[in-house]
Amino acid sequence: MVGQRIIRVAVNGYGVIGKRVAQAVAVQKDMVIAGVADVAQDWRVRAALSRGYALYGATEEHAVAMGAAGLDVSGSLDDLLGAADIVVDCTPKHLASKNIETYRRFGIKYIVHGGEKHESTGHSFVAEANYASAVGRDCSRVVSCNTTSIIRTLSALKRHGLLDRARGTLLRRATDPWESHQGGIMNTLVPEPEIPSHQGPDAQSVDPDLDVVTMAVKVPETLAHLHYWSVQLTREASKDEVLDAFRTSSRIVFLRNSDGLSAINSVKELMADLGRPHDSLYEVALWEDMLKVQGNELFYAYMVDNQAIVVPETIDAIRALTGAEPDAETSIRDTNDSLGIGSLGL
Repeated sequence: MVGQRIIRVAVNGYGVIGKRVAQAVAVQKDMVIAGVADVAQDWRVRAALSRGYALYGATEEHAVAMGAAGLDVSGSLDDLLGAADIVVDCTPKHLASKNIETYRRFGIKYIVHGGEKHESTGHSFVAEANYASAVGRDCSRVVSCNTTSIIRTLSALKRHGLLDRARGTLLRRATDPWESHQGGIMNTLVPEPEIPSHQGPDAQSVDPDLDVVTMAVKVPETLAHLHYWSVQLTREASKDEVLDAFRTSSRIVFLRNSDGLSAINSVKELMADLGRPHDSLYEVALWEDMLKVQGNELFYAYMVDNQAIVVPETIDAIRALTGAEPDAETSIRDTNDSLGIGSLGL
């Protein structure tokens, strides 16, 4: 790590992603949580206080309401931004774009996530693909869970000189598990109304040279997403060569049906058994024994933990934007080591 600088990180929005980002920041040697901001007054923010995080209201009014609910509030978002070097916006979709004006007014670096448009920052981030272009920037957008997985896998093939074009079908979870009692779908499948679905063009915001088309369908489950891919290779290749290409990504892990990991629920159970926080699967989990190569055609499937996969990318984006670590490999290695990425023993 370059120098001994400790990065003070603010997290705005302590929900599904925010609480995971905060927990990941807390175990980094070069970062500290300056505080978390939210609008809630329930068990979610009480859990933040129990972890020792300073709690702030998203506005002065929210701070007052939190205090009236008996919460120990340190101030409003404005106060938090004044005590931080960078803010990670984990608020619900489309709210982050409205917060950008506040971040710019404070002159603070900021990160948004995949629910926002590429134009909100002018830069979309996946560590293994374009870390260097984010170093020293004022802002960046960590792309969505599905787009992150697309970039990780296709970039690995591209680095190996194997990628020509890719076509993927995404089976998308209906809602986040914690709120599945409030909504979602049941006894139906809902296709995304356009082809390509938005994930393919989103991947091109990171790598414009990708020839990728995606199709997506929402399915009645909440655990994770499942992808099926058909890839035209640049030449005939062996299965071992393709697997070696995927191994160039430290954030792709191989699964085997023969080990009993034949469905996404069993993979999530493994994460729990390994003691991962929130059962988090930070990696793309690709079925090795399902992968098939026929001449210059490649077929494979993998699982995406929509609540976890963007967390290591966010940690790397923090280092890149603040300039704390200009080298991608060093940041990725430090993040991986802190989160146990690559230590599944599979």
